[in-house]
Amino acid sequence: MAFAKPLRLAVLALALSASAGTVLASEPESARADKQQTDKPLGVVELFTSQGCSSCPPADEFFAELASKEDLVALAYHVNYWDYLGWQDTLSSKENTDRQYDYMRAFGSRSVYTPQAVINGRSHVNGASRKEVDGTLARLNRTGEGMRVGIKVSRTSDRVMIDAGDAGNGPNDAHVVIVYFDPPQMVKIGQGENSGRSLTYWNAVSDIQIAGMWHGKPQRYELPMTEIAKKAGCAVLLQSVGKDGMPGPILGAAFIRKPDRL
Repeated sequence: MAFAKPLRLAVLALALSASAGTVLASEPESARADKQQTDKPLGVVELFTSQGCSSCPPADEFFAELASKEDLVALAYHVNYWDYLGWQDTLSSKENTDRQYDYMRAFGSRSVYTPQAVINGRSHVNGASRKEVDGTLARLNRTGEGMRVGIKVSRTSDRVMIDAGDAGNGPNDAHVVIVYFDPPQMVKIGQGENSGRSLTYWNAVSDIQIAGMWHGKPQRYELPMTEIAKKAGCAVLLQSVGKDGMPGPILGAAFIRKPDRL
């Protein structure tokens, strides 16, 4: 996996550069009132976990707290390499596992592990350690390695607009990554190391797609509302990419929320 699979052309149309605060000329006043504020969350926590890992339930429980926080983008990637222990993770995918291996190579590590929490695409810690996760988020913000590019998500009746802001100083090339995830769901585990347990999983990633490139200047991207309506939830990550194609620091992030009526 180079990073994430390309988004189908029929799903996403890229617009030319536009001011992050500009409203489309055809947008009705009612839609303007529905706009969200520019989002600069505290950070992004990506948890790599497995239903077949005996060390993961404490991390999954802690992650449920993180997923409820308004100032964090928290995403759970269920991996499949523990399936041989007797239980096939019902939420896992090869793409999720590939993303963790990409991070492994980007960090210069020799192996992957669960539960692993990757913070802002820059650092990784034990996903079950509240002290390490909270401490890393705080440290990265102190050192200017938090979310520094604002992302505004707005919508009309038929489309979602993603406005990525200006880079300022620092990296100015990144992928616009759309990460889809499932609603909270309880899973009763029948075999393996967690046999007999019923656990609730939050924001389990179901698909990862690249929406386009961002080059450091304000730019708008559009998605059909029909595509968003098919999913339980999704987030947008503005993630820099190394010359080798491996994922790098996440510069900005936001949730893409569906209207209540959908």
